[in-house]
Amino acid sequence: MNGNMKQWLAEQIHTGYKKPLPLLSFPCVQMMGISVRELISDSSLQAKGMALVAQRVNAAAAVSLMDLSVEAEAFGANIHVRDDEVPTVVGALLADEDDAKALQIPPVGSARTGIYLEAIEKATKLITDRPVFAGVIGPFSLAGRLMDISEAMILCYEEPDMVKLTLEKCTAFLIEYIKAYKKAGANGVAMAEPAAGLLSPALCQEFSCDYIRTIVDAVQDDDFVVIYHNCGNAIGQQVEQILSTGCAAYHFGNAVPMVQMLQQIPGDVLTMGNVDPAGVLRGGNPQTVREETVGIMEACCQYPNFLISSGCDIPPATPWENLDAFFAAAEEFYHQ
Repeated sequence: MNGNMKQWLAEQIHTGYKKPLPLLSFPCVQMMGISVRELISDSSLQAKGMALVAQRVNAAAAVSLMDLSVEAEAFGANIHVRDDEVPTVVGALLADEDDAKALQIPPVGSARTGIYLEAIEKATKLITDRPVFAGVIGPFSLAGRLMDISEAMILCYEEPDMVKLTLEKCTAFLIEYIKAYKKAGANGVAMAEPAAGLLSPALCQEFSCDYIRTIVDAVQDDDFVVIYHNCGNAIGQQVEQILSTGCAAYHFGNAVPMVQMLQQIPGDVLTMGNVDPAGVLRGGNPQTVREETVGIMEACCQYPNFLISSGCDIPPATPWENLDAFFAAAEEFYHQ
């Protein structure tokens, strides 16, 4: 969909009936009868899966795979791939500042980044009735996967220069990677920065938000937006820092009540969340999904800038009857 995304964001806030915008892509494997391993390795399958999801659900936008191993793999990290789960990074690539100094910024298109870029280019030709957003990782979450997440948090105190050097390289790569998505036809990116949700507000500012601001300033404009996602436990205390990123919209996980976030965010900033993707959407049933979705909407839809969503990326094996119940509950809420 070509169009002014600044205008699209305003329409989401001011319209009466708001379409949900869950982070929904991986469950397409069930519709195609393929494995997650096959999906992450083939751009045509990814594009087809996104199109099938768009045909089935009345969502505000289409979102590509939220695979947080892609960028780390491009830097040289080892990943563990299974048939039925989203890939994960294993081990640590960086152990000390010398490793950080030696770290090479990979060219965009290396490893699977080329597959994911091709998938978006193909998907935008199949999905023309709504925006198409690509999924990318945030800078601190990427650095954490190169160092080991737990170790990265300690290094923020003990070796801050090493962390910042790594962040500078991650940020440089992410800017070019996102620009490539922009060139491929994406209307924006959903940037997942969950590791920053474990930091104090001051460290979140210093080691995450300042770097995201650099990325936003380099890529965001009226026709291309950055949606910030964080599902960490500390996000309720980080709102001031998170808003300093200048992202066009924000998406939060179910670690905190959604209404608590909305109370702190300006009314002209689109804010999304936060039905539990694992415990409710994946592990529940249509009735519990309906109850959770309606409950969040009853608490949050008094805020015009709220859009119902999942709290995070929806797992591949999530039953489609539960996902259908989620969309039906949103429809019911607005038409009761």
